[in-house]
Amino acid sequence: MSVGLSTATPLPPASDTDVVTSTFSLVDYVVFVLLLVLSLAIGLYHAYRGWGRHSIGQLLLADRKMGCLPVALSLLATFQSAVAILGVPSEIYRFGTQYWFLGCCYFLGLLIPAHVFIPIFYRLHITSAYEYLELRFNKAVRVCGTVTFIFQMVIYMGVVLYAPSLALNAVTGFDLWLSVLTLGIVCTIYTALGGLKAVIWTDVFQTLVMFLGQLAVIIVGSAKVGGLGHVWEVASQHGLISGIELDPDPFVRHTFWTLAFGGVFMMLSLYGVNQAQVQRYLSSRTEKAAVLSCYAVFPCQQVALSMGCLIGLVMFTYYQEYPMSTQQSQAAPDQFVLYFVMDLLRGLPGLPGLFVACLFSGSLSTISSAFNSLATVTMEDLIRPWFPHVSEVRATMLSRIIAFGYGLLCLGMAYISSQMGPVLQAAISIFGMVGGPLLGLFCLGMFFPCANPPGAIVGLLAGLIMAFWIGIGSIVTSMGSGRALSPPNGSSFSLSSNLTAVTMATLMPSTAASKPTGLQRLYSLSYLWYSAHNSTTVIVVGLAVSLLSGGMRGRTVDPRTIYPVLPKLLALLPLSCQKRLPCRAGSQDLSLEACMFPEKMSNGMLRGSRDQVDMAVPEEGPVQPGISPTFILQETSL
Repeated sequence: MSVGLSTATPLPPASDTDVVTSTFSLVDYVVFVLLLVLSLAIGLYHAYRGWGRHSIGQLLLADRKMGCLPVALSLLATFQSAVAILGVPSEIYRFGTQYWFLGCCYFLGLLIPAHVFIPIFYRLHITSAYEYLELRFNKAVRVCGTVTFIFQMVIYMGVVLYAPSLALNAVTGFDLWLSVLTLGIVCTIYTALGGLKAVIWTDVFQTLVMFLGQLAVIIVGSAKVGGLGHVWEVASQHGLISGIELDPDPFVRHTFWTLAFGGVFMMLSLYGVNQAQVQRYLSSRTEKAAVLSCYAVFPCQQVALSMGCLIGLVMFTYYQEYPMSTQQSQAAPDQFVLYFVMDLLRGLPGLPGLFVACLFSGSLSTISSAFNSLATVTMEDLIRPWFPHVSEVRATMLSRIIAFGYGLLCLGMAYISSQMGPVLQAAISIFGMVGGPLLGLFCLGMFFPCANPPGAIVGLLAGLIMAFWIGIGSIVTSMGSGRALSPPNGSSFSLSSNLTAVTMATLMPSTAASKPTGLQRLYSLSYLWYSAHNSTTVIVVGLAVSLLSGGMRGRTVDPRTIYPVLPKLLALLPLSCQKRLPCRAGSQDLSLEACMFPEKMSNGMLRGSRDQVDMAVPEEGPVQPGISPTFILQETSL
């Protein structure tokens, strides 16, 4: 398999002649096994509690009774995958701290979901995010969104299970397929039996393990090289501390604008509309708790990003004092951190095992989220709509069977990944290509009342075609030119989350390339702009098709599915300006409807009032059974 990985054991940093095998001590194995046993125990505990009395709501949404803190840590665990634990330090080691400015996008990337997406999803009382698409458009759009998400996650599951195991095997000699099978089986059991509650509480435990493992590396590493002050000094001397690069060129791999604003769209595709995250919001006991959990993720993400950057700087300083072996210098980027950890923590029993537990905690949290979200959308979007009268007992059992099935599929995808060779790069890129179009589809529905089902479907297809054209084109161009598989602006194993838009050089070190021209220039678009570009394509094409096909003429729009952008913007104007407008943004009389459809006010075509909409959509909690909005937008013209 030509992926640039070696399974030979690493050499000590001070010598290229004496081979020292990096093996786990008994204490390391105990620490690692404890992670698996405790994760499994948490899952089985939640499966055992109330066994036989579990409803489909308890299994898929933890009975909507989760608190703010566990939901926040679970959101972070899904974000902090094993790929990020390996990739961020490698990125800093090779290219400097410019990547740290990605943290600037976290605030907007979480503020918008907290105040736009979460209220709409929560008040609709849905289980799957794609139920929204049926309420806003129709069942065909819902199925298209669901199938796209399933394709995205199935492609990614095997990669996120196989790639870290492969890197670990290459550096430490840890048995490859034993680790793959162990992770896959443990994760499948506790996810299928315990449901979302088990996934969330194991995520909490695994998040703590991830922080402990990374903190141990930072403390021991900085102590060996003379402290964090010395680390910063050495990094500054070698130009590793990056300033703010204000180049607005979207074809430059990492600039402040690319990281801070391109990253916002990347974050929205993850935290705004992805089922794995939306499902956690919906499991909160109140809408306020869901919003607070989104806010609580922000400082946790900043800490996680900073820890990854510090590990990269410590690793750089360490190898200035202890030169790499020949084998290490020729290693792929995804092996750098593991080589460093095994060198650094050798002779400290338990700490290598803690870091491996940290790495596999990232994999467990990512894979369990994938299993659970896939089982949910399969059950809620593809089975229950066609079999609405299935009993709770049968639905619960079927959901568990589906989760087991996806677990087996994950192991199968891991095996396929092992046979892919260089195509593994394409598989990871395909995952990132899908997030942007799905974000565009939801934004089209929420922000544009005139968008109709044909526009949504054609827009989604256009976004996917554009995404695959640029993504696959960049890979093919790189392969054809004899360079590494990643394009010049691909992310070097820097998958910020398990669900973000990426084109990564995960398996081979990149090489310098001449500046592309012509069509290749388009292929060199920075990976952080993928979500923005592809979601914009969906919106533009979707609106054009909607307008050409008559908009929502003759159809109804449920006002609960629309976010009133214009009234919100008008409310920011001074009162003197608001009084001159045909509708007053802050008033109680039809402000939303009047601002969106002012030409209909004189014709009396709007029925109901804003007070009725407020009654149908309470400020706190889901819509109550039996209460439906009496106000319906019935369009007869654009």
